[in-house]
Amino acid sequence: MSVAFNSECILCHLRRHVEKARSLGTEEQANRFTRELLKLYLSAPEGVGSPWFGPATSDLLHEIYGVDLDRYKDEKEISNRFVLERLDQIRARVESAEDPVYAGLQFSILGNYIDFSALQDEIDFDQLDELLAKGEQLELDRESYAALCADFAAGRELLYLTDNAGEIGFDRVLAEQIHQKYPHLSITFCVRGAPALNDATREDAALVGIPFPVIDNGNRIAGTQIELLGEEAKAALDKADVIIAKGQGNIETMYGCGYNVYYAFLVKCPRFIEVFQKPKFTPMLLKERK
Repeated sequence: MSVAFNSECILCHLRRHVEKARSLGTEEQANRFTRELLKLYLSAPEGVGSPWFGPATSDLLHEIYGVDLDRYKDEKEISNRFVLERLDQIRARVESAEDPVYAGLQFSILGNYIDFSALQDEIDFDQLDELLAKGEQLELDRESYAALCADFAAGRELLYLTDNAGEIGFDRVLAEQIHQKYPHLSITFCVRGAPALNDATREDAALVGIPFPVIDNGNRIAGTQIELLGEEAKAALDKADVIIAKGQGNIETMYGCGYNVYYAFLVKCPRFIEVFQKPKFTPMLLKERK
């Protein structure tokens, strides 16, 4: 199951990547790149989400234009530095909140703004600072939050599926508060197995100092494509009593999977505006099981 790639997604994906291709080389190269993308759309399994197309698209950019497979490396470095410079201040605000877990979740979801794939040139770190300044005002679904806390109290294993570099620093703050309130709960972080857009890898997890065990999904997909997970990630998914899945990529690949997942993200693209009937940048906490 997933938030399936539809005609609107095809138009968005094609436009963004063809514009990128045209800026990199000749019209002949752009035509070749476009034809290969169209073939990719036709060959895709029915119902897959947008992240499924990521590795093949990166391979095409690398093959035709020589683009680094880790093409968001600079943006990831900037994002991690931005968050690390603010981490102590954010942690202090979270710790002083009436409900530190809820506050940690607020800032963790705000961190989902750092998405250079979905937002591209819209990313503005000054705007993110403005959002962070009002972080405690973020309203989340209280019913889902109450259910999440109940699952924390009853569970033994939490799997934290991360999304973007930089954002993972805010995830650390949330996880620390979960550990503080629910010390019986074992927490495992899962990152991407190799460069996937500007998503967090083991390197990013180490850079922001994740103090919990870190595993990876075993592939380059910017999401959690369950049938393509590595053995360690699949075992962790099956074992978890509760799962936090950050960002659009995880919900695009997992929605409807049946696991006990809580999706935490910002609405950032027309497809999500359509699916969830929410304005752009609406913070979401969504429970998989009802």
